[in-house]
Amino acid sequence: MARKDPYRNFRFLVEIDGIVQAGFAECSGFGSNIEVVEYREGGEVATVRKLPGKVSYPDITLKWGVTDSRELYDWHLAAVNGTIDRRNGSIILQDDAGQEKVRWNFFSAWPSKYDGPDFNAKGNDVSLDALTVSCERVERA
Repeated sequence: MARKDPYRNFRFLVEIDGIVQAGFAECSGFGSNIEVVEYREGGEVATVRKLPGKVSYPDITLKWGVTDSRELYDWHLAAVNGTIDRRNGSIILQDDAGQEKVRWNFFSAWPSKYDGPDFNAKGNDVSLDALTVSCERVERA
């Protein structure tokens, strides 16, 4: 049987409804959590039942090199000004040839936090913007 190597973590795309953005440096935080509700029945002293509770989805953090593009910042600025524009999007993992292999879709997302770049006169790193996106659901397609 042929060996199957895992996909590399640096070949990915992010799509958000209506926003075209160049490559992202980082994308993190997508997944899901199920709250554990502990319940002890009256007749059983030592046994605690663990039941599933509410499902929640962590915030997704996107980081990209600063350019003249303002689309993601303007999306956040609209939220700051009271207009929450919920959008769907996808995080797409690619193989070495650039073909889509795995996709995570997120739904009803809106930008809840923006962080501008850190500057350092001694460095030569790329300036990175960061946007935190809060969503209501994430599914691996």
